[in-house]
Amino acid sequence: MAFYSADPAMGQRLADLVRALEQEGRPGLGARLSITWLRYPESLCHREPPETSPREAGSGASWRGDQLRQPGSLVNLIYLVASEAWLQRQLLREEPELRRAMAAMVQPAPSAHGATGLIVDFLSGTTSGPSLPQEQFNQWKSQRELVNDWLESLGWPELVGWKACQKTWVDGPYGRELDFHQSAQGHRNLLSTDGTARLLEAVMAGLIISPPACRRMQSLLERSLAESTAHTTETSKQAGFLGPGLETKARIWGKASWIGEASHAAAYVETEAGAPMILIVLSEGEPCPSQEGLLPEIAGRLMNYQPMG
Repeated sequence: MAFYSADPAMGQRLADLVRALEQEGRPGLGARLSITWLRYPESLCHREPPETSPREAGSGASWRGDQLRQPGSLVNLIYLVASEAWLQRQLLREEPELRRAMAAMVQPAPSAHGATGLIVDFLSGTTSGPSLPQEQFNQWKSQRELVNDWLESLGWPELVGWKACQKTWVDGPYGRELDFHQSAQGHRNLLSTDGTARLLEAVMAGLIISPPACRRMQSLLERSLAESTAHTTETSKQAGFLGPGLETKARIWGKASWIGEASHAAAYVETEAGAPMILIVLSEGEPCPSQEGLLPEIAGRLMNYQPMG
């Protein structure tokens, strides 16, 4: 059973959108694109505790929502939640440098790879460096799987096959990091849009780790659309889903990633006019002239959706 209620009309709207995007100069996009799109009857934020006010499931649809894709720095959303989980279990010590890195790795401009690397070191108890002898390397690899083990322990079917064990890089890994990246077991980061939607929903609704931890994560993920539209293209991109359907007063929480031709984003959006929504997009493949505006275009068209009846 999905964590959301499948809506056939939304599914048709999503299929029509992908088909339209292909016809407008993005041939073959459907095979290179995953989308999960959810709508909610009310805000996910500031609700009463679940035990006193049961949460109504969102309605939604997905396009290749269970397909595993490489997420770029969108993986930092997982590392953020894992860090709060480690702190709750007292596997990490509360300290300013940890909090500074947690904030830096999910901020909108530009991706802080050094912060991500430090968080991965904190979570796994490993460090980068020269290649290791095989016995030591096997232990190192086992520790690098700790976040994957935690994801599996959640028991969510949407997370099956996920991997979150690699650092993010500017010019690629070296030494033991390269050995790990190239190992036959396949240790590259892999996420799906369905699982990312469930994780972001849990953060926004205060349903994972603890409500105080979720509020801390929400504060790090909140973006200002009004500010982003007045600044550089890079800042505007990193704010997430911008487009004609998003008013400047919209509130948005999320994380985005651009690596070459690949565009990824995860966002929870609230506007004055439309229903709150979660929109997760992972894309990959050959670049095309209109690739840069892909995420804003998807967001704008889906934000304007009005259900029939």
